[in-house]
Amino acid sequence: MTALSDQESPAAVALIPARSGSKRVPDKNVRELRGHPMIAYSIAAARASGVFDAVVVSTDSEDYAAIARHYGAEVPGLRPAAMAGSTSPDIDWVEYTLDTLTAAGRDYACFSILRPTSPFRSAETVRRAWREFLAEEGVDSLRAVERCAQHPGKMWVVRGRRMSPLLPLSQDGQPWHSSQYAALPEIFVQNASLEIAWSRVVREGRTIAGSTVMPFLTEGFEGFDINNAMDWMEAEILIDRGEAALPAVASAPYRRADG
Repeated sequence: MTALSDQESPAAVALIPARSGSKRVPDKNVRELRGHPMIAYSIAAARASGVFDAVVVSTDSEDYAAIARHYGAEVPGLRPAAMAGSTSPDIDWVEYTLDTLTAAGRDYACFSILRPTSPFRSAETVRRAWREFLAEEGVDSLRAVERCAQHPGKMWVVRGRRMSPLLPLSQDGQPWHSSQYAALPEIFVQNASLEIAWSRVVREGRTIAGSTVMPFLTEGFEGFDINNAMDWMEAEILIDRGEAALPAVASAPYRRADG
């Protein structure tokens, strides 16, 4: 499947997490967005990117698995319930999935996490990140980030009737919280668009990022993340206005057997 460049690229697998049981937006990973379940857009972007040797969905739901397979992803097996809670760390299901693939004789030098809640991430987004990752020496992983809308230098921790600055830093004796925004250092926040890492970071340090992480600056709405009802409404408005576009999905819309 990999066809990004003429040079030999390391084998890579796309990992798309899709646990069931979302509370803020019920079944958000498979909720229909403009004709397809939201997960379809991450699968489509991964497949169209030409980066990956396999596109694998990690889920604890048979229904989600059927949807993922319909759109061309693999589901080697269901994720154990213990790894599918709202507070379950990513390393658990990533390690489990890579181990499952390895046991089947399929080893990948790299993995990328593409979360379904970022539907505006395109195939070109993935290709751009992959090129930057391969061009950078000495890194363990790449993580998508964007500039902070609200600077943490202006944030406070409140304890009872007292508060203290989240970042008790200063420049030339001037506290960050009393400085103009233009005087503050540029700060970035991670988004859910994508992560890429060498698989060795899982094996050697049981982490999905390692210790040396490079930034991937997303553009426009590539990093837009749908996590609540307001996000969903905003996503639909962005589509209606033509400000953001969903990846093209080649498969026919999924229809449940009972629907």
